Amino acid sequence: MGGKDGKVVPEGQPSSGGDGGLIKKAAGSWSWMLINASGQEMVLDVDKYSIMHRVQIHARDLRILDPLLSYPSTILGREKAIVLNLEHIKAIITAEEILLRDPLDDKVAPIVEELRRRLKPVNADDGDNISGRESVPQHDLDTGEEDESPFEFRALEVALEAICSYLAARTIELEMAVFPALDMLTEKISSRNLDRLRKLKSQMTRLTARVQKVRDELEKLLDDDDDMDELYLSRKLVGASSSLSGSAAFLHYSPSMGSKPSRASRASVATALGDENDVGEVEMLVESYFMQIDGTLNKLTTIREYIDSTEDYINIQLDNKRNQLIQLELILSSGTLSLSIYSLVAGIFGVNIPYTWNSGYGYMFKWVVIITGIFCAVVFILIMSYARYKGLVGS
Repeated sequence: MGGKDGKVVPEGQPSSGGDGGLIKKAAGSWSWMLINASGQEMVLDVDKYSIMHRVQIHARDLRILDPLLSYPSTILGREKAIVLNLEHIKAIITAEEILLRDPLDDKVAPIVEELRRRLKPVNADDGDNISGRESVPQHDLDTGEEDESPFEFRALEVALEAICSYLAARTIELEMAVFPALDMLTEKISSRNLDRLRKLKSQMTRLTARVQKVRDELEKLLDDDDDMDELYLSRKLVGASSSLSGSAAFLHYSPSMGSKPSRASRASVATALGDENDVGEVEMLVESYFMQIDGTLNKLTTIREYIDSTEDYINIQLDNKRNQLIQLELILSSGTLSLSIYSLVAGIFGVNIPYTWNSGYGYMFKWVVIITGIFCAVVFILIMSYARYKGLVGS
């Protein structure tokens, strides 16, 4: 199913090198996981030109999925494909298949498993019956009713659910790390605890920016009905085949999807033949995940507010300590001033200057020392009383 200049590796089949991995990439080739509406899957190792020819998109749209280039979260509706770039989820969705970049990546592997589960063909009544009973479609087991949404909407829902769940999980992990760190910091302000909080705050800032980008893209999509209408690939597919009936046109376009049309295919045709201005289905789909990602952003905002409150409390404590140091400095300065007066008198008497009052009135140096000490103490008390009166020293 790959292009003529690419290589195709069915899922689970070892490469020709015998190492059980993918076929060695050619220069400039990308790895893609392809899952179609019939539940068939394979790994494609093709270059970008083969992908552009396969899904009929322009190079500027495919460039959005290049990991070497920095592009914000994007959901683009094109004539025959949806280009999806949400964090680590880089995919191209058509009316009958989804191509997912880097399927062996640890972050992408759970999405592949979910796609396998959710994109199984719903017409499971074609073949096997167990003990005389008809097999039940997968979505009947999971939700009690069959999902008859078009293929592109089911694939888009898996991608949106995966990215919203991933960001919500990262938020919960951050929350579980932030609260104990803040409690430790309030108990003891130390360089280690401050550095730990700084790192967590940096992680929260980056995570908030990532969540904000996804939220802004979903909000932008909800605000524009034309953009949402572009996501109805099945409707555009049938509209392009005006010479045939709706059902025949859809089935003629996808003969490789299976010989018997599924009920999901019939639902896709019904959607395609609906009102061209009706965007209710995709609006409900996007809005539900917009509310989820908005809740994640609100949780991050709450964490930030809690961090800000803790920082305010710490700053109050530091200001209190700083005030205590200032008070201590004032006391020491007052004492130093008083002792300076005492030292001045002692210095004067220590100078070798002739004077006659000592011989006339007896030895009076001890009285000079006592009176000077009392005077210095009175000066210190007056300074501290004035500082207390002005509120410079706490009670």
